[in-house]
Amino acid sequence: MQAGKLRHRVTIQEPVMVQNPETGAVNKTWRDLATVWAEVSPLSAREFIAAQASQGEITTRITIRFRPGITRMNRILFRGEIYNIKGVLPDPKSGREYLTLPCS
Repeated sequence: MQAGKLRHRVTIQEPVMVQNPETGAVNKTWRDLATVWAEVSPLSAREFIAAQASQGEITTRITIRFRPGITRMNRILFRGEIYNIKGVLPDPKSGREYLTLPCS
């Protein structure tokens, strides 16, 4: 992976359960896990149609350097938009250089 392609700053968030002290209700909220460099690529029309047929509504591909612990439970915040991670795909050569995250 060429470092020049990682030109966008994205924030990886993780869900946390927080109890409301007044009502005792437990609510899910999000906390920042890390801010990393990434390549954010909207899918082309052809890729979007192919992805929709097999995966639902994947609209964007986000590539980051390998980072352990990233799962579909995390989400990405980029330019005020929230992207839900639909899968975590390691690079095909070493599996530890970068991760491709299909997102919606």
